[in-house]
Amino acid sequence: MAATTHTVSNQAPPLVGYEVYLGDRALSEGVERHLADAGPELRDEVRAELTSLGRAAGSAQAQEWGRQANENPPVLRTHDRYGNRIDEVEFHPAWHRLLGHAVTAGLTDAWGRPAGHLRRAAGFFVWSQAEAGHGCPVSMTHAAVPALRTDPELAAEWEPRLTSHVYEEGLRPAGQKAGVLFGMGMTEKQGGSDVRANTTSAAPLDASGEYVLTGHKWFCSAPMSDGFLVLAQAPGGLTCFLVPRVLPDGTRNVFAVQRLKDKLGNKSNASSEVEFDGTWARRVGEEGRGVRTIIEMVAATRLDCVIGSASLMRQALTQAVHHAEHRSAFGAPLIRQPLMRNVLADLALESEAATVLTLRLAAAYDAGTETERAFLRLAVPAAKYWVTKRCTPMVAEALECLGGNGYVEESGLPRLLRESPLNSIWEGSGNVQALDVLRALQREPQALNAFLQEVGLARGADHRLDAAIKNLLTDLADLHGIEARARRVVERMALVLQGSLLVRWAPPEVADAFCASRLGGDWGSAFGTLPHTLDLGAVVERARIAV
Repeated sequence: MAATTHTVSNQAPPLVGYEVYLGDRALSEGVERHLADAGPELRDEVRAELTSLGRAAGSAQAQEWGRQANENPPVLRTHDRYGNRIDEVEFHPAWHRLLGHAVTAGLTDAWGRPAGHLRRAAGFFVWSQAEAGHGCPVSMTHAAVPALRTDPELAAEWEPRLTSHVYEEGLRPAGQKAGVLFGMGMTEKQGGSDVRANTTSAAPLDASGEYVLTGHKWFCSAPMSDGFLVLAQAPGGLTCFLVPRVLPDGTRNVFAVQRLKDKLGNKSNASSEVEFDGTWARRVGEEGRGVRTIIEMVAATRLDCVIGSASLMRQALTQAVHHAEHRSAFGAPLIRQPLMRNVLADLALESEAATVLTLRLAAAYDAGTETERAFLRLAVPAAKYWVTKRCTPMVAEALECLGGNGYVEESGLPRLLRESPLNSIWEGSGNVQALDVLRALQREPQALNAFLQEVGLARGADHRLDAAIKNLLTDLADLHGIEARARRVVERMALVLQGSLLVRWAPPEVADAFCASRLGGDWGSAFGTLPHTLDLGAVVERARIAV
């Protein structure tokens, strides 16, 4: 009798058909907490909305769409068969399925709905776990609204289409579409984050706000979008403009896609270089105030960087815990092995801290008070700096939990790892965020007051948090060499804020472990080095899929 050599055993089953929203205690409890003062009808509506999206995100179909969209990246078609310039990008059908589901679920619609930012942030967190690349046009479309509101006429024309729950692919005049997508183009070859070094020029056609643009954009994401917000040098200085892909009469605007970027990750999404040469544009806001006009869009996309990284972290954690539940070694499931439990608990702390911070920021947008706006002025760049920085090492550690299985493409972890550095770079890298925090500290004292008021809500509840707040105040009082110390200061701000939120809202074992390690210094230099005296089993249990 022939020996059986290919019996499959001790392998984790596929993680499909699970609840991404309800299965995530930190997320679902956080949404309910921020909706505590809302009416029962709104709470039920949001819960049903996110539960449905969570089921879809955990389905085998959505996972297959994510795989297909990344294994069949977009293709640039600059000309048709007759030699006419068309500048079109072809996407795999899976991309359109993912993007269409996101739009239908309201992930571009936050600015006018009750609890709009909270429900939209939670939905973006959930759906991005199916695939992250298509989140780029979703994010920019959502974030374009506040920039366009600086021009009431443009806002009236475009906002209903931007916030529509209808997805229509293909290039046609925006007036013929029920829903549109937006992109943005700020950086140029010589400038990068220094957008004031831009050389793209804008010449006015008349006094009506119409211009023609000439120049080159080094990074323009989602080039098949219906419109773009771009920066260019007008006679009055750096100015924001709206550039439609198709003009109202049906002709194509001059929008030459020179090439698609060959990126480390984010393969499903098309990032491009584009050339403007007599490109028609409409001014948004006043001449010379382009940065001020577009800054609200930048702030909203920075928040999406936090959400996107927190989503990647949660998905990596989910995969690691699922594997450890079903894989045995040395006579017991991995999840019961003390050292693996320490690693998983450490990953769970990082994920929950990112999740609770994400939801707090979204809720602050919904509140819209002066105090909350001042709080966001510091909290968003600090969170963007820290959460996006923590994403890559966390995803790498989660991949290692699967061993060699995690290093294989079919596990999905390599795609998460390649995606993980993106949000730290997009919309301003770490140094840009740290310097932005310093500017706010120096110019907007009300922002620091609001931040300290927030973290102070937990003062007295944990001695390690109290000590960390005191040390932070000492750091902020010493302006000597503060620019060179900016990263350290911003890191401490983010950790103190996360600690305050967890002490107030997380289970005691989670808050205790976070404060002991991140604030108390009882931690090593790698994940899995938490104090062994902590209740690590309870932390890991909370990270398991709840339903």
